[in-house]
Amino acid sequence: MDESTSNPQRIIVMGVSGCGKTSVGERLAEALDGRFIDGDTYHSATSVAKMSRGEPLNDEDRAGWLTRLSELVREGRDNRETVVIGCSALKREYRDLLRGGDDALCFVHLAGTREVLLERLKARQDHFFKGEAMLDSQLATLESPGKDEAVTVNIDASLDDVVALSVQGVSQRTRHAS
Repeated sequence: MDESTSNPQRIIVMGVSGCGKTSVGERLAEALDGRFIDGDTYHSATSVAKMSRGEPLNDEDRAGWLTRLSELVREGRDNRETVVIGCSALKREYRDLLRGGDDALCFVHLAGTREVLLERLKARQDHFFKGEAMLDSQLATLESPGKDEAVTVNIDASLDDVVALSVQGVSQRTRHAS
């Protein structure tokens, strides 16, 4: 039995738009022999349209989306499957909802400066998230998690290094939780 089925993990890769949730999440899932779920694909059509117009989401817009992602975390736990979900999880109350009583859920916070994030957003194509104003809205909304809540990795490094630091942080957190 491999480690992923004997010790399945649930991980949320979190941070503002442009931090690398999808890129890091996919590679992290691969490293842990798990499945990656892009939380963006679960946004309602109304929310996607709103963001496409450059309008930030509010708590009400995010409520159903967060509930669905929480269900995916629970399904991963119940199926004894390692799942890595990319989700902004900007506020502690969002993370608490995602956690849903699952104290083993691990958060990896991808943190970077506004300049690095903006540069990455400008390089992105074919994504519904638009504009500096929306980035600024997310940065203003972000309640950065403390060490008690998440592994924080600085994104101002190569993708390989960010993934390696994420794997290391998750591994240390999992050992401490056992």
